[in-house]
Amino acid sequence: MNKGSLVFIGLGLYDEKDITLKGFEEVKKADKVFAEFYTAKLFGTTLKDIETLIGKKITVLSREKTEKGEVVLDSAEKHYTVFLTAGDPMTATTHVDLRIRAIKRGINTQVVHGCSIVTAVPGLLGLQSYKFGRTTTLVFPDKNYFPTSPYEVIKENKKMGLHTLVLLDVQADKNRYMTANEGMKFLLEMEEKNRGNVLSKDTLVCVVARAGSNKPVVKADSIKNLIKIDFGPPLHTLVVPGRLHFMEVEALIALAHLPAQLGEKLQKI
Repeated sequence: MNKGSLVFIGLGLYDEKDITLKGFEEVKKADKVFAEFYTAKLFGTTLKDIETLIGKKITVLSREKTEKGEVVLDSAEKHYTVFLTAGDPMTATTHVDLRIRAIKRGINTQVVHGCSIVTAVPGLLGLQSYKFGRTTTLVFPDKNYFPTSPYEVIKENKKMGLHTLVLLDVQADKNRYMTANEGMKFLLEMEEKNRGNVLSKDTLVCVVARAGSNKPVVKADSIKNLIKIDFGPPLHTLVVPGRLHFMEVEALIALAHLPAQLGEKLQKI
């Protein structure tokens, strides 16, 4: 068996069955298996179910231990080590940093990609993935902390006619996951603070809940209508569309239940 290797494996979006066949084969060969679930979590499964599937014990790392990385890197210098993450492992800068540090230490690295929210959400909505601009993340505000950078990202993307994927805060250690409703509320508060005429209650937004599950919720409508809907358990994601191609409007009507009247209005823009 190979030694001195670090393999990053994406687990996909929802449950233990989302792992690719290649990822499954690699993790079965591992001497040590680590994972982190603070950047995202698989709500359709449990740690025990994943361990049962792969036949290995998984050491789950905190944010601090993942960012420090020493426990993973020390293992990978001597053992065939696997690092599991939800989604695709290289969408998080922490994981990219860990891979670079491994390479600098002479450790052989490999990436086995998994399905990512970055591609799943556009696919579920029927929006063209190459028309998305910079992705942003909404975080829960604190006493003296309410970053409005997502507002600026949406503003700049809209100027270019691009869609914005808005990821919502995950605080796994607190079992706290931002809902689409909270996200829309925070965006309206940012508009109130910045007054850049970027967003309003009439702004078209899209909501995707539980991407990767058998029955994801996919909705498109104005904020004032969507903010009143219960989208169920996490994880939720928002999209603020830019300029829409007529095929994208048709897709939102067919796939995301965009009201026909609003769809007709968008077709004329």
